Amino acid sequence: MVPAHRYYYLRNFQRALTWVDERYGDLLDDVESGFIAQFFRLPELSQALLARLLMRRGPWFRASTLHYDEIPEIMSAARPLLRLGWLQERHPMRLDELFALHTKSELLQLFHGTSVHARMRKPEMLEQLLPSYGTPRPYTEWTAQTSETAWRVTVDKLCERLRLMFFGNLHQQWSEFVLADLGIFKYEAVNFDAASRAFKTRADVDAYLNLQACRLALDEGADVDHLLLEVERCDSPNLWIQARHAKLLWRIGQVCERVQDWRRAEQAYARSNHPGARHRRIRVYERMGRVPDAMALAAAAMDAPESEEESQRIARMLPRLRRHLGLGQEQRTSPPDFVRYPEIALELEPPNTPAPVEYAVRQHWHAESAPVFYVENALINSLFGLLCWPAIFAALPGAFFHPFQNGPADLGAADFAHRRAKQFGACLDTLDDGSYREIIWRTYKDKQDIQSPFVFWGVLNDDLIKLSLDFIPASHLRAFFGRLLQGVRANRSGLPDLIRFWPAENRYEMVEVKGPGDRLQDNQIRWLQFCMAQGIPVRVCHVRWSKRSGAMAGHATVVDPA
Repeated sequence: MVPAHRYYYLRNFQRALTWVDERYGDLLDDVESGFIAQFFRLPELSQALLARLLMRRGPWFRASTLHYDEIPEIMSAARPLLRLGWLQERHPMRLDELFALHTKSELLQLFHGTSVHARMRKPEMLEQLLPSYGTPRPYTEWTAQTSETAWRVTVDKLCERLRLMFFGNLHQQWSEFVLADLGIFKYEAVNFDAASRAFKTRADVDAYLNLQACRLALDEGADVDHLLLEVERCDSPNLWIQARHAKLLWRIGQVCERVQDWRRAEQAYARSNHPGARHRRIRVYERMGRVPDAMALAAAAMDAPESEEESQRIARMLPRLRRHLGLGQEQRTSPPDFVRYPEIALELEPPNTPAPVEYAVRQHWHAESAPVFYVENALINSLFGLLCWPAIFAALPGAFFHPFQNGPADLGAADFAHRRAKQFGACLDTLDDGSYREIIWRTYKDKQDIQSPFVFWGVLNDDLIKLSLDFIPASHLRAFFGRLLQGVRANRSGLPDLIRFWPAENRYEMVEVKGPGDRLQDNQIRWLQFCMAQGIPVRVCHVRWSKRSGAMAGHATVVDPA
């Protein structure tokens, strides 16, 4: 349902500008402060037009294509913006920008008598015309034979900076307001204080924008040596921006690896502390023939691994590195890296229409007396998110910047759980006294459809919640939740696909399903091993499609885990 107020998008934009001015006024320069002040002095229709344009892909717009019921006179609304220079008519336009504004048939008319013709596609037309029309010119010179008007928004970069300061990121658009107003997205109400600012200094904002520019340049194939220099200039004491800095260096390393530029890949990984950078650096050393360096870094990583994932990956590399160095195989003194788990082979008839193999297994096993649910990562994460809602949405400094966050900004940080140890401890303690059941039910009802980084509302239902609370022991939930907190980034995925319940027998089981040719991923193996160690019932089901029909279909063979 559309909000009743016809200028709802404008009210939201005004709200954002006011928010930035109040919370970040000390970080704004005279031009930015002046823009906010001048915007509120504009006629309402002019404010509405600018807000509309900023929420669309620009920066160029043809006046004849702008139609808004609440802005009946587009030209009148545009005049104050033109006087301020926030819209420009005479700004030079490139040929590709002209192509973006017009259809193929319109372009054929504009360039009638040139070498382009109707059998060409627009990219071919552009390529054909560029040598002769490469110089930018005002729109009216491109379309001299018409009375068309086009405007360029000139405050788009300024407003992008303000959008960054409001949202704390550039992936959320102004339209986020609209989605919230329409009820499509709902967000938890979090109390903000002066310490809950994404940016502490103006340099923080500059560093973020420069990192974003480097990221875009990387995607466009920019020179890596130049990029590495530019990224180093983006360093910041802000821990949140440091994490973005490290991730970009990691991305540069990945790009260099793909083209086998080992030297630059090593440089990028060596400067990054992003999770996985050390493991990639070891692989690069190996590709460079620097096996002793690879071995030394691998040994250091095994002594102090950053995560289970790193330990698992490097343990697989060590035998190969030792072999390259002429060293014997090291005697294992600890439990083996690979722990066997129960497996079952299931032969099913292929479905009539394409569907995930997990659906076929669920349908085969499901019965009223033994229900089966396809949950994958959704169930355990959701139960954790419902129980620990107060801890996840605790208003700690640097966690929440604005009212449109689906979770804390430091969710992937190494100290995420440590910073909230007291709050998480209080939530997990309810598993001991039994009150967790009522808490999960209450949160499930009270917070329905509110955005959360853990809760999968589309998967949950009353039956699944009830069966889970009835038959998954509290000790198992504590084990699951504890492992999530050990590494949220790595451990939110890899959980088994299906959960089976046998209410009459007071038991349950989780099942990882693998179709023909599919194999276990590393994070799935880690979860399987963890479940086995904790006594959590789990198995792997290998499915093959039957070429026969009838009684043989659905035959299951249990494979001896020993």
